[in-house]
Amino acid sequence: MATLSDFPTPNPNPSPSFRPPTDQSDNGPESLPHMDPPPSSDPNPIPTPNSTPHFNTPSDAIAPAAPPPSLLHLSFNQDHGCFAVGIDHGFRIYNCDPFREIFRRDFNRGGGIGVVEMLFRCNILALVGGGPDPQYPPNKVMIWDDHQSRCIGELSFRSEVRSVRLRRDRIVVVLEQKIFVYNFADLKLLHQIETIANPKGLCAVSQGAGSLVLVCPGLQKGQVRVEHYASKRTKFIMAHDSRIACFALSQDGQLLATTSTKGTLVRIYNTVDGSLLQEVRRGADRAEIYSLAFSSNAQWLAVSSDKGTVHVFSLKINGGSPGIVRSHNAAEPVTSPHSSLSFIKGVLPKYFSSEWSVAQFRLVEGSQYIVAFGHQKNTVVILGIDGSFYRCQYDPVNGGEMTQLEYHNFLKPDAAF
Repeated sequence: MATLSDFPTPNPNPSPSFRPPTDQSDNGPESLPHMDPPPSSDPNPIPTPNSTPHFNTPSDAIAPAAPPPSLLHLSFNQDHGCFAVGIDHGFRIYNCDPFREIFRRDFNRGGGIGVVEMLFRCNILALVGGGPDPQYPPNKVMIWDDHQSRCIGELSFRSEVRSVRLRRDRIVVVLEQKIFVYNFADLKLLHQIETIANPKGLCAVSQGAGSLVLVCPGLQKGQVRVEHYASKRTKFIMAHDSRIACFALSQDGQLLATTSTKGTLVRIYNTVDGSLLQEVRRGADRAEIYSLAFSSNAQWLAVSSDKGTVHVFSLKINGGSPGIVRSHNAAEPVTSPHSSLSFIKGVLPKYFSSEWSVAQFRLVEGSQYIVAFGHQKNTVVILGIDGSFYRCQYDPVNGGEMTQLEYHNFLKPDAAF
């Protein structure tokens, strides 16, 4: 069970503190909670990091560079316009396009952060301690308000927190075998879900304006559970024979992409009725899939794995109406290519009738990368645990190798910027 601090009535906060000046989107929260800190009688008050952002300065004004920090967490925000980095002494927030560090918070004493979950570009984040010297206990979710540069509340659990997902109206906390869903405004517990062992903290939530759709592992190997909160319906999908390794939801929660620990096939399901809409093939040999991502219009799907290649697949499902196949004409994107031996698919294995990726980008094999679609048309953003940032463009008509547009290393010491 979670133990909650006292929180007053939510107070709208329409002025996010780190929205880039050029951003004119409507991704800011309509109404965010304003929460008080735990009672001042707490004998162990929450440490406060340096509140002044550390921006890049000319290299000739800096002493010899310190070694790069140890990366503990890496994730995109909900619209893939920013990404968050948890390190061994704090956390950092970056903008994707153009690439730049927005701000960082460095803690005075150690301060490992193992989870940093953003809420679009607003001032509220969820933090969980991590690494050998965690800033906070790993069984607590700390609600951080960057306007105040301090934690304003916490959720405590009996076991370690594996991941956190945020919506404007919900906080979802994932433990090893249980998921808790809270109302954001008052942190009231709304729902508890039991899952199979989930050490990766797999969980996805819809981010559209409609009601919440939540996906998590079921209670059986290869099973996913879909919660439709508007209709109060639960759908179980036997997605794979092997254990679930990764999944992703489209923004509106209507499409679900899944892959198993084999890592050869990616399947796309209708979350309402659980029907299989499409199956695409990453490769023939086993691989560990690190991330899946839909484009904003659900026309494309990106996949990253330990094989060092990022794939982009064309989806033939209409994102607005799952189950309806799009009609293509000469001006529309190509579909994922099929094997040249597909004419004998009734005789030879399924491999020969597989749909393959339209575009690819080659990286270092064995390293871990996550991928998302960029805000510019036909682009993807790739982040590596080695600190690498790539922005690449793919050809939606001819496919093939992607073109690298940009590269940075966000873990380089200050002197290297």
